[in-house]
Amino acid sequence: MCAIRVLAVDDHPLLRGGIAALIAGQSDIELVAEASTGLEAMERFRVFRPDITLLDIQMPLMDGIETLEAIRAEFPGARVIVLTTYGGDALAQRALNAGAQAYVLKGDVRVDLLDAIRSVHAGRRHVTAGVAKALAAHRGEERLSPREIDVLRLAAAGNSNEEIGQLLSVSRETAKAHMKHIMAKLGASDRTHAVTLALARGILPSMSE
Repeated sequence: MCAIRVLAVDDHPLLRGGIAALIAGQSDIELVAEASTGLEAMERFRVFRPDITLLDIQMPLMDGIETLEAIRAEFPGARVIVLTTYGGDALAQRALNAGAQAYVLKGDVRVDLLDAIRSVHAGRRHVTAGVAKALAAHRGEERLSPREIDVLRLAAAGNSNEEIGQLLSVSRETAKAHMKHIMAKLGASDRTHAVTLALARGILPSMSE
């Protein structure tokens, strides 16, 4: 039986080294290539045509979602496992919608990654238990629109409704109405709470990852 050929994409050498060490002890899985950026990932994929690609979400220049979309556009049959430190349901949903077959938290790599690789190679989806629970909890809820996410991002940066309106070329009242809709959709008590919830769910990117 041929080993499952894996490409690991992450901008942190230590994580790639950990993945390499984990895979090294497996007779049915082989790490064939590594990449540290989205562009490198595309180049390595074209050369090695891996069975499974392990893809970090937070990378400079070209993030994991963009890389995933680019790989799947050129190779529709590509099987991709997203790796992230972030368990928010919105971010996970974006990755799955973009074509990822699995979503694994980096903190669960040692206990979850090998099973995820084998499951995806066998044609199944694999989502870390905590993330699956978060996805189920918010299933069916109304999503924020792109404009509402823009408003929330500016609010997170400390801008007032008036400043948000100026930056988006809308009135203060329109910006205020957007914020009201955002809080209703998220179930937030105020704008600070809305930002906190959006960060926790991955609607807004975490600056700590």
